[in-house]
Amino acid sequence: MKLDTSKTFTHADFELTSGVVLPELQLAYETWGTLNADASNAILMCHGYTNHPHAGGDEDGWAHNLLGPGKAIDTDKYFVVCSNMIGSAFGSSGPASINPETGKPYGPDFPDYTTMDMIRAQHLLIDNLGCGQLKAVIGYSYGGHLTFLWGATYPDRMRALVPIAGVIKRETTQVDTQRIRAQFEDCTGWNGGHYYGHEDEPGGVREKMIETRIGTLTRYGLGDYLKHNGETPDAIARIVRASAEKWAHQFDANSLYKLYEAGIGSQADASKIKAPLLDVLANSDSVVDVKLGPPTVELLKSHGVDAAFHEIDTPYGHTGPMLDAHKWADVLRAFLERTP
Repeated sequence: MKLDTSKTFTHADFELTSGVVLPELQLAYETWGTLNADASNAILMCHGYTNHPHAGGDEDGWAHNLLGPGKAIDTDKYFVVCSNMIGSAFGSSGPASINPETGKPYGPDFPDYTTMDMIRAQHLLIDNLGCGQLKAVIGYSYGGHLTFLWGATYPDRMRALVPIAGVIKRETTQVDTQRIRAQFEDCTGWNGGHYYGHEDEPGGVREKMIETRIGTLTRYGLGDYLKHNGETPDAIARIVRASAEKWAHQFDANSLYKLYEAGIGSQADASKIKAPLLDVLANSDSVVDVKLGPPTVELLKSHGVDAAFHEIDTPYGHTGPMLDAHKWADVLRAFLERTP
């Protein structure tokens, strides 16, 4: 579902890498700040796997600790754009979109697409918004991979790259996709993925989505963060469940495996990247191993890239770069200032 804070960009006859043409591409997005006279101060932000384009503006923004007036990503200086990925569930074209041939949601029949389609759609958006060469592309988690991909695909379109908790090569396989899809197959009303209108039945998709999200939030470190901030076990359970329920009413079960499938075999060509790059990983991350940072940076340096690695010391795992943003905000600010 599109967030109330989002706008929608549309583009006719968008051809996917599979060769299928979407009659109308929809891309949900949000912006902060003002584009300057020479259109040179825009920053594109790329969100994570199950996230949305609401990166800032209030405490619901997934990067609100970094993004805003006077913050590391200073919206008094920069015009910041964050779009929802193709195939996601926050207002962009994806499985929950209406298939014009049937008048019903595509569901599992949404056409095959890839990470290249994601960034091509973003490229159309920033062109439509009048952005020139980007000040930077900054992405978190899955968006961190898209950041590497942006640098390799459009090497002259930005002056800086900041992948956060992301990888230069995605290692996902069709087995991962099948595993994610399989967890819904016993849900009431699943109907091969055409579950729309039946999601709230007992034993249905919504219950499974809540259960899945609670596990993800726990694994990503939210419970530890709440505990360290003085919450009791009962309060932690309530807060995590409330967050999971909110997400489960917004997201699409088909998007969970379609987004994974889109990343199979996706790798950014390090030899094509030109812009200075800051690779940021957390030392407690169980999703992206911090040990991947130094060899990635050395690979980039071997191709002449001005690359640096920053390790965040945080107990909050994959969400540490956002929850403990104060530990590295000055590093990000300095990097952006030295790549004018």
